[in-house]
Amino acid sequence: MAKRSLAGRWLRGIGLALLILGLPLLIVATLGGFWLRGQLRASLPQLSGELTVAGIEAAVTIDRDQLGVPTLRGTHRVDLAYGLGFLHGQERFFQMDLQRRQAAGELSELFGPATFGADRRARRHGFRQLAAQVFGQSPGSTRRLLTAYADGVNAGLDALDASPVEYLLLRQGPEPWRPEDSVLTLYAMFELLQRFGIQVEEGLSLLSTELTPDLYQFLTASGDGWDAPLLGQVTAAAALPPATAVAAHRPPPPGSFDTAAAHAVPGSNNWAVAGALTAHGGALLATDMHLPLSLPNIWYRARLEWPGHEVTGGTLPGAPLVVIGSNGHVAWGFTNSRVDTSDIVLLEIHPEDPDSYLTPDGWRRFDRRLEVLRAKGGKEESLEVLSTVWGPVIDDDVHGHPRALAWVAHHPDAVGFELAALESARSTSEALDIANGAGLPTQNIVVADTAGQIGWTLAGRLPRRYGFDGQTPTSWANGSRGWDGLVDAREIPRLVDPVDHRLWTANNRLVDGDWLALLGDGGYVSGARAGLIRDRLFELETATVEDMLRIQLDDSARFLDRWRNLFLDLLDEGALAENPARGDFRRLIEDWEGRASVSSRAYRLVRGARQFLLQDLLQFLTAPCAELDPSYAYLNALPRSEGPLWALVTERPEHLLNPKYSSWEAQLLAGVDQVVAYYGQIGADLEAVTWGNFNRVQLRHPISLAVPQLGRWLDLPVAELPGDFNMPRVQQPGYGASQRMAVAPGREEEGIFHMPGGQSGHPLSPHYGDSNRAWVEGTPTSFLPGPTTHTLTLQPAR
Repeated sequence: MAKRSLAGRWLRGIGLALLILGLPLLIVATLGGFWLRGQLRASLPQLSGELTVAGIEAAVTIDRDQLGVPTLRGTHRVDLAYGLGFLHGQERFFQMDLQRRQAAGELSELFGPATFGADRRARRHGFRQLAAQVFGQSPGSTRRLLTAYADGVNAGLDALDASPVEYLLLRQGPEPWRPEDSVLTLYAMFELLQRFGIQVEEGLSLLSTELTPDLYQFLTASGDGWDAPLLGQVTAAAALPPATAVAAHRPPPPGSFDTAAAHAVPGSNNWAVAGALTAHGGALLATDMHLPLSLPNIWYRARLEWPGHEVTGGTLPGAPLVVIGSNGHVAWGFTNSRVDTSDIVLLEIHPEDPDSYLTPDGWRRFDRRLEVLRAKGGKEESLEVLSTVWGPVIDDDVHGHPRALAWVAHHPDAVGFELAALESARSTSEALDIANGAGLPTQNIVVADTAGQIGWTLAGRLPRRYGFDGQTPTSWANGSRGWDGLVDAREIPRLVDPVDHRLWTANNRLVDGDWLALLGDGGYVSGARAGLIRDRLFELETATVEDMLRIQLDDSARFLDRWRNLFLDLLDEGALAENPARGDFRRLIEDWEGRASVSSRAYRLVRGARQFLLQDLLQFLTAPCAELDPSYAYLNALPRSEGPLWALVTERPEHLLNPKYSSWEAQLLAGVDQVVAYYGQIGADLEAVTWGNFNRVQLRHPISLAVPQLGRWLDLPVAELPGDFNMPRVQQPGYGASQRMAVAPGREEEGIFHMPGGQSGHPLSPHYGDSNRAWVEGTPTSFLPGPTTHTLTLQPAR
């Protein structure tokens, strides 16, 4: 559905903490091997039999299939929330615990002082307090659902004969799950999926103040030549800036270079085709959400059945609902929308009172809140959080000016579990209405129904800005700029029954004009991936589930075709005579299959040369920013950098040439030379340099990151995989499709579902990694659970 996630920036802190604990963990694992194995087996979930539990009104039966995918049957939806919580608590509790602790800023209580930094960043948002407020103001039906789920989680934990293995290794016990912890799970998703938009604005802040307006507009143009909107026009590329734009630029010092470097942020694909394009007349949906990959996977498959309802899809451990899936009438899926849901506010501080800041109503003192961070081992740290009428103070900019963050996640009305109503939706229009008012990180939702109708809209809430576009930080002190609450759900754009019978989203710009002004630009990406999906859909006269999977696995390198041709034209006889080592590069890229396949040498070489030019050119053009802030990450601010990059290498304006090169030809050839030199330095023969050498995926458990010796038991084997960012099959070593789904509602038995890893988070479970092979190989696996292999019945206590 997003900076790394739970396996990302804050997890690096966890890794450090676990590294500190690594030696005693290894000693425990070595000296207490037999005892440890016994404890591990004792912490396996119960698969069969009957349990009497308090908290349900009627019996819940749980049938598991050969992959451990459960079908839960009951009389009441609240009882099924309890049953799902029971399963999550037994199979995924450590994962859930990390999510709530990450959002609440409580990781150090589990890992020690090494994660104080992550906790400080999280505490400023006050999500623990907000979660309690959201839960308290939720409708009674939602509170009952979350309470039943929490009761089920704790019952599942209590039913284990030993705590989950991670707590055994950390020498701690799990804390009970509370109903408001499910709200914290939502906040963890806000952080995962919307942090990138905040980073974009942070990056644009420095670009906008340190570059000339012409150069700024050129680098941040809204279009890059690959636009694939659903509505509106393709945006023209920005004009090249004049010579004065970089007149005073000095070449930056040489930076590090990695031919395989990439900029990964949470994304996704989804699309739908209407019934006019299917043999059965019902609509067809496909979705694959791209996220950081780890063990266990972020999603947990499940099917829920209660009177009048049959819902199948992916659940999020920590929450009691089916997040993506199909209910027999409607199927739905998400992509990260990259609309603008946050703003950085520049604060004007009173010249004689540093505790006061200017608001439209005059000077106001900061609100102060004391947070106490507690670490394993007893260490404590006090943190004072300053807040404004717009949001918490987050930092000072490079000039020392304090900044606050306005973010929809801080609005309790923007967070909730309204999405649960999708489980009962009966039409596309009804599903879109539910989505517009849902309290989740704003997502593109695509819907398909049995009547053949399809639709797109945004699920989640948006700020209503006035006086500015939200692209860069600005002061709100005089009242001419700011937010006027949240956009009414009835104003959110939607598209139903497009005339071409096809819809697609891939984190790209989807609209223009007034609608785009309403949504804002939160760092939407190039339309290259979306355009390829669109074109594949238009190649189909009649669409099937198998066609959808084929598009999801498409590793076509159309994005780099023109780059390969550019390098071939560049490497003429004169260039080869000047440096014979370039000959191997040219010969290898002549063998171009046009795919990011594991065996392709040409793909990796062309990609590497482009990567060098991207880094080299952007480092030069943004050099004034790096002079102020050596850690400046220009790629954070420029998610559509292909547009200006291609304009530079094709138009080759002399006034924008980095003076360290004698000509544009020399600049471009440096990209080739750098790739050749890079592999020479690491002792690699160009003949052996394949994309698969780099794109090696291994799903790892967080514990093995700190204690590698445990990796042989905790991690899955390495697999070389095809795919990259600018194609439907998005794949990088630690990032890719967290699931794949293709289904026609009402015909779920024909659908497909892939998931990396497996259902269970327990390394001794047969379902720890048994879904992975089909995900790696792209082999179709059933959307619905298969024949029952185990049955567990939860009986109500009388």
